[in-house]
Amino acid sequence: MRPLVLACALGVAVSAASDGTTRDDDGAVIRGSRDARRLALVFTGHEFAEGMPTILDELRRVGARGSFFLTGDFVRTPAFVPDVRRAIADGHYVGPHSDRHLLYAGWDAPKPTLVSRAEFDRDVRDNLSALGAFGIDAARVTYWMPSYEWYNAEIVEWAADLGLTTVDFTRGTRANADYMADTDPKFVPSARIAESILDYERRDPDGLNGFILLMHVGAGPARREPLHLRLGGVLDELRRRGYRFVGIDELLATR
Repeated sequence: MRPLVLACALGVAVSAASDGTTRDDDGAVIRGSRDARRLALVFTGHEFAEGMPTILDELRRVGARGSFFLTGDFVRTPAFVPDVRRAIADGHYVGPHSDRHLLYAGWDAPKPTLVSRAEFDRDVRDNLSALGAFGIDAARVTYWMPSYEWYNAEIVEWAADLGLTTVDFTRGTRANADYMADTDPKFVPSARIAESILDYERRDPDGLNGFILLMHVGAGPARREPLHLRLGGVLDELRRRGYRFVGIDELLATR
């Protein structure tokens, strides 16, 4: 069956697959099935991790299973090791995000590939190897999120050859802007980010069903009021609205 082609808010062509998931025009999955009130809370990490203890505390408090996409540089940082171990012990999905946080594709259309196939394969395999030091079996890792959440169709294809499905965040909220420093020209206050999540839920006919909600485990000292301080309130309100928080693997599992 030919996929239904849709138009997203950013003007990027997306398609609804037969399993109910939504893919962008590069082939990455950007939303799960909308048939149930559940979503994936996804967190990426590379340089900072000041929010990770609070994030893990809040996920445990509400009985949520999250997904963490972490670089090799992140998991090799001694100060972050206890948080990585706790995320795994708590049953969260932990997957790759690039070993060294490489930019795989150019920012300008048509998004030229910036790495060779050999460089890409080595980077992802090194990331999986770093995760393997924590007992994560690379053969059982099925989903990954590229660094910068930026890629092209060739990167998606190369990842598939390594057995990885590329996932990206669902557009519509400002949650992915939580990494910005206060001085960034595009800075969005955390209060406004939290509001954008709840506002989108009210506006979209499907709410946040199947949503891949991206946040970061840290923004560094240049962001004075980080989003993780508001995470508990957002989770409580979404639970009140009937949502369940599942891992990316459960959200996208073929049923």
